[in-house]
Order: sequence, then structure tokens, then C-alpha cells
Amino acid sequence: MAGIEILDNGILIVTLRGELDNHQANQIRTHISTSIFTGQVRAIIWNLEGLGFMDSAGIGLILGRMRDLVPSNGETLILNPTPTMEKIFNFSGLGSTIRHCTVDKAIGEIGGVLHEQ
Repeated sequence: MAGIEILDNGILIVTLRGELDNHQANQIRTHISTSIFTGQVRAIIWNLEGLGFMDSAGIGLILGRMRDLVPSNGETLILNPTPTMEKIFNFSGLGSTIRHCTVDKAIGEIGGVLHEQ
């Protein structure tokens, strides 16, 4: 299951839960790529806190959207992957994009507006 939300500041938040298979990855890919190419998105936060399993289709989904963001110098952050996923991301060269924090903190890092507490 995936939740996709675009904030007013152009940050897209993708919340993945359960297991991500090839069919779901394709649906998510289409939705996000359309949003990037129409200029609605300047950064993506992938919240993997509730994701128990991701295969190579999931890695491809994230890497591909990172490539889609290159022309606009867009940013990508991967939040709270499982230890196994984190190893795979590190091997894929994505270690610098991993954070263990809340979505609000990640939005602040990208340059969004944090809500006052």
C-alpha cells in the first residue's frame, strides 16, 4: 500500500507499507513521474518506516525517480528503511540519501517549512 502526497512547496511524500511488488511499483512510478514531468515536484521523501519487503522493482522505482529529478536538481531522501533495505541502498550508492527521522524533520532538511510545535 502506498500513500502519495504533494505538499504546496513541491515536496512529494511517498509512504510505503507492507510489501512493495512489481505491480505496485509500476503504478507508483507512473503517478510520480507524471507529477515530476509536469513540474509539480522538486523533491521526494520516501518514508519506508512501514515497509517490510521491497524487491529490485522497489530499488528501481526509487533510482528511476531520482533520475527523473536530475534536470531540476531535485532532492531525494529515503527514511527509515529496514536494516536489510539499508544495506541494499548502501550497495546501490544511495547511502547518503538515507535518514532515520520523522517526515517533518526530512521536510526541514530539504528546505520546506517545519510547523511550529
